[in-house]
Amino acid sequence: MTLQHEAFDTATLVPGYHEPVLPEGEPDAATIAASEARTRHWSGAGNQRIKYGSDLHKQMMCRMFAETFNPYRPSVLKWPTLDDAALHRITSLPIWDIAVQTEGKARLRMAAYARTIADPEIRNALAQNAWEENRHKQVLSKMVQHYQIPLVPEPPYEYPQDPEWAYLVTGYSECIDSFFAFGLFKVAHDSGLFPPELIDTFEPVMQEECRHILLFANWVAWHRAKLNLFQRIAFEWKVFRVWCFLGMERMDLAKSLDADGNEQAQDNNFTVNGAQSVTEQDLSVAQLMQWCLSENDRRFAGYDQRLLRPTTMPFMVKCALPVLKFFEKRKQRK
Repeated sequence: MTLQHEAFDTATLVPGYHEPVLPEGEPDAATIAASEARTRHWSGAGNQRIKYGSDLHKQMMCRMFAETFNPYRPSVLKWPTLDDAALHRITSLPIWDIAVQTEGKARLRMAAYARTIADPEIRNALAQNAWEENRHKQVLSKMVQHYQIPLVPEPPYEYPQDPEWAYLVTGYSECIDSFFAFGLFKVAHDSGLFPPELIDTFEPVMQEECRHILLFANWVAWHRAKLNLFQRIAFEWKVFRVWCFLGMERMDLAKSLDADGNEQAQDNNFTVNGAQSVTEQDLSVAQLMQWCLSENDRRFAGYDQRLLRPTTMPFMVKCALPVLKFFEKRKQRK
């Protein structure tokens, strides 16, 4: 199955899923504040320990995802007027083509996998995740249209042959990219190079990504617990291959064909090496990694501590930080 970029409907792809009804018109300040608070803070009933893979674990992660939903409508988001310098900084970032296409692929991959799931609660949560990825794409599309950012034509999106593989690639990729994006977003916020109104407009999208990877981390644990020994071995082998694939993907520029058949080089590593594009400070890699760690902790802090957090990227960065600091001090001495 091949879908053109505008042809996406979660309810059609995932039978039984019903899209949320969004409010009409522009929300007032009190409504926005309430939605922001609800999105960032959630606790499950009781304080008993949960067994990962249990029905209680499943209910908690699905309830968290449903009850922290932010009902913003992309069509009423305010895009501030930018001066020439800020507009140039926005339009020159080498991320917009791959950002739009990544969301386009993510929505289809998540919907495709949700379609294969028998459990109605998990299926509905993953379908909602796909719907939110489509909303992210709409936000980006509204922004690039408002600021007249040129994009290459989008290629058609292919329905994955192995939905589980595609979902794992998307989920682990979001865990990697969101970890670095949290830090970069904080750096951009503090730099003053971008209008606060523009940062505030994207804030709901950033926190939504936090919810997405929180759901993914808990789905992985729940799914693992449901597998028998042989299924578990096959699953872990698939996860290993996914990490190898993502590592290779980030070692080079991504090469893809646009809708006209032209090869396009896109920066898959912007979330790692793009700090100098969002700040005028001489920011070291170690400083950026420290920001990523602190922002990652801050964004997850409001959710029930019994829910699992993504741990791979924080662990790897914590291990790398002493080495990075050592070489930076050595460089400074020279």
